Amino acid sequence: MDKLTTENNLYLAGVIGHPISHSKSPKLHNYWLSKYEINGFYIPFSVTTQKLQSSIESLIDLGFKGVNVTIPHKTNVLSYADSVTDRAALIGAANTLYFSKSGKIHADNTDGYGFIQNIVDVIPDFEFYDKTALIYGAGGSSRAIASALISNGIKEVGITNRTRAKSQIISENLGAKVIVVDWRSAPEMITNADIIINATSMGMLGQPDFSQPISRAKKTALVVDIVYNPMVTDLLKEAERLKLKTVGGIGMLINQAVPAFEHWFQKTPLIDEEIRRFIIE
Repeated sequence: MDKLTTENNLYLAGVIGHPISHSKSPKLHNYWLSKYEINGFYIPFSVTTQKLQSSIESLIDLGFKGVNVTIPHKTNVLSYADSVTDRAALIGAANTLYFSKSGKIHADNTDGYGFIQNIVDVIPDFEFYDKTALIYGAGGSSRAIASALISNGIKEVGITNRTRAKSQIISENLGAKVIVVDWRSAPEMITNADIIINATSMGMLGQPDFSQPISRAKKTALVVDIVYNPMVTDLLKEAERLKLKTVGGIGMLINQAVPAFEHWFQKTPLIDEEIRRFIIE
């Protein structure tokens, strides 16, 4: 099938996953497309694992610039990529695909970038160097965050998860700076953490509450929750009650989208309070 071409410089991109209704990416990207008066559309596609390769090929044929990738495809898409960035290869997952004019697939992972930039936006003078982090959860987001922290000079990253084997895999992949923390031991280990991160779905609307106590955290600790719905989670409320510094998840969602939007639509979007409010409406 010959590659179709879009007329009048129409830009097309989207997001693939299964399910896909939870994704805020269409709302975010289409807001920016409208704001900057760009002739384009960002479209969500529900794609099963069985249809992943054929769906990607169809989108390339239709002239799409690329897609974001969400659950459960972040790992599988790497096998279809013609080139993979170092950070995506290290993490073992991609959340962004770029399609070249010749139909080549370039895979990247911007989750870690979004996580770091979110902290910098909220606390501009925050120093990562020589600090210790504790991450709850061992999924794709945890991998990306741990890798980004190491790249930014973190001394040690503890990964704790109910299924210890998943934490062990991240430790083996990312190296000696990543240690496995037993789920039951996490409340004791939290006393050493400079950054405490919830990278699970706990606390998300419709999900169980964050179940780990943080009362023993050091007074200088930063608590980061990547959950953004609700915008202020119970974990963040508890951290604020303890007078700890906090960073919510909405900024990570927005920041991870910036490199992709810039690449697909040839415009660097600005992040302001207006877009933060719009996304959570």
